[in-house]
Order: sequence, then C-alpha cells, then structure tokens
Amino acid sequence: MQTLIELYDERPIENVLAMEVFRPAEVVFLCPAEAAQDRAMQEKLREYTKKQGLDTRLTFLETSPYRADRVKRQLRRVVETHPDCALDITGGTDAALFAGGLLCAEASIPVFTFSRKRNRFYNISGADFADELLCSVEHNVEDVFLMAGGALRPGRVDNDLLPHYLPKIDALFGIYLRYRREWARLVTYIQRLSQCPPDAEPPLHAEGPWEVKGEQGKRVEAPEPALRDLARAGFLRRLRIRRGEHVAFDFRDAQIRWWLRDVGSALELHVYKACLDTGIFHDVRSSVVVDWAGEGRRDSVTNELDAVAVRGVTPLFVSCKTCAVSTDALNEPAILRDRFGGAAARAAIVTAEYCRAVTRHRAAALDIDVIDIADLRAGAVSERLRAIMDRE
Repeated sequence: MQTLIELYDERPIENVLAMEVFRPAEVVFLCPAEAAQDRAMQEKLREYTKKQGLDTRLTFLETSPYRADRVKRQLRRVVETHPDCALDITGGTDAALFAGGLLCAEASIPVFTFSRKRNRFYNISGADFADELLCSVEHNVEDVFLMAGGALRPGRVDNDLLPHYLPKIDALFGIYLRYRREWARLVTYIQRLSQCPPDAEPPLHAEGPWEVKGEQGKRVEAPEPALRDLARAGFLRRLRIRRGEHVAFDFRDAQIRWWLRDVGSALELHVYKACLDTGIFHDVRSSVVVDWAGEGRRDSVTNELDAVAVRGVTPLFVSCKTCAVSTDALNEPAILRDRFGGAAARAAIVTAEYCRAVTRHRAAALDIDVIDIADLRAGAVSERLRAIMDRE
C-alpha cells in the first residue's frame, strides 16, 4: 500500500493512527470544506507527522461529508490516480462510510478499520495486511495535544524533577490527610513566613511571628503539630518554635518550598504517583498546560490539567480539587477530553471531599469518573485509575 485514504474525522486519533502503523508514502484525506480550507490545521498535522518520524505526503481533498454520491465520486478519482491504495473506514460520517461501501462494490480496493476496544486493526475487505493486527503505537502526552493542533506550554511543575521526589510524595500526602481540614491555614501561614519580593530569588529560610494575618484579615496561629510533622518527614529543617512568639525554619529545597506554599500540590502529586503506581501508563505528566492554537499567541486559549496519563493511544485526563466538586468543575476535563482525546479518551476528577449524589449524577452524564476522599483514605486511587482504563 503506497496510498492510504482517510475519511477525515473531528477526533484526531482517527486521522493519524493508521498512518503511524502502516507508514504509507501518501495519505489522502477526504474532508469537509472547512477542513480542506484550514491551512493552519493542515500544517499542524504535517508537523505532527514529522515529529513521529514519518516521511508521508499529506493531501487534503474537499467533499461533502453528508452526500454519499459526492464522496463516492471523490473516492473514485483517488482510486483511479492511486492504484496501490487502501481505505481506512475507522473515522468519517455515516454518509462517507456508505460511499466507501458503494465504491468497494465497484472497485476492488482493500478496506480496513480499527477497534479501540480491542486495540486491533481488522480486515473489512481485501486488507489481509490489517487482519487482527495489534496496534503497538504508544503516544506520549505531547502527541495527544499535537495531533489535535494544540501544544504543551510550561506548567507549574518541572516534570523532569518529579521522579527524584517519588519517595517523598507518600509522606507528604500522609501529612496532608492528617491535617486536611487545616491544610489551607497551614499553607497560608507558611506563605506569610516565606514572602519575598517578586524579582528576588526565593530564599529557603523562613521566619516570622507566631501569629500572622490570613485571608480577609483573619489571624492564623502557627500550626505547630503540622510543622513538626513536616520537619520529622524532612520537608523542613532547623525548625525552631517559641510558642506564642516566633517560628523559623528552612525548606529542604526550592521544590519543597513551592509545594508547601501551594494548597493543591499534595493532592496533585499523590495522583501523579498513583498513575505511575498502576504500572499501565507509559507516560504521565503533572500540571499539563495546553495551548489550543498551538502557536503561543497572546490571545490563544490555554487550559491546565492537573495530570494526564497515556496507555498506548488512550489518554486519561485528571482534574484535582481539594474542595467539594461543583457541577461546573466537571466541564473542563470533559471539554478537554472531547477536544483532544476523542471517543477513546477517559476523564476523572479527584476530590479531597465527599462527592454529593447530584454531582455524581452529573459526572456520570458526562462520562467522568469521580474519586473522592473515601478512595484517598483507603489508598485506592491506583486501583480506581486502573479500573477506569480497563473499562470497555
């Protein structure tokens, strides 16, 4: 097969997977008018092709996705000019698929499809090369967004550093669970003692009074038991407390300083490690910032996901909340999953509170799995994530 014919689909994985597996010399996309005229989208798809190491020529031909006769005429022209071709019917509209069937009744061309549930290609007609072929492609997190025209931007976390902190994440999360109800006050207190000018190098040393001003003018006393537990776990060094007067300590390092000054980090790190502990994902990233346009313009739309993991070609999008989950909070992971992952993708939200029945009902309607404080306390996050990915 020298030429692969693709029925262009809004789900990005449908457009690229067969190309990555069979590596044809050319891919001809039959597209609706808006895609056939979208030069930016086409260039991004070519960029993705090059990143995957493919020397494949991409051709975009316009046709009506809802007129089978027009699709059939365009298909016939492609087959006549590209004799060594095959048709992938994994994506596309019903009309396009019907047109492909009509053409196959006239012309003997190989036709195949891909089953996401079984992760295999299947021979529909004359495509013995695809019969029950297991898909061995493994996308990383960057691939997931690039194939859909997006791009990753620097987030709040340096993912290259995270593997060095894996032994500490469980200890930090254990302390977080112990002081969950007062964690926001603890973080506020640490923030007040470790303030520095915006343009200055953040110091590792922190000190200040026993009592500081918190949010909305409320007074926050030093959370002595939590500070001592953080010191025993090695997150703080040289902790000195004069009850009612003064507190001083050193952060272990700059990364620990950042995590202890951010309310959500302990939960996000726990979810990151839980993804790794499943043993099923080959790429996991924390604090994923996606630029929808992929061009880094000032007016481009960006969103952040607390974790994204990929198994094979199936991504999982995870949002973390230290507070109760509102129904509005469910929309973001659902939108990002549908835009960048398609039908095969999964989405979950992790909350450090109990999830109300009404919220669970809304999450189920959006096909979003909920992991709440009961799962966190039971140490069941990895098990839940594995079940989400195994579900058909």
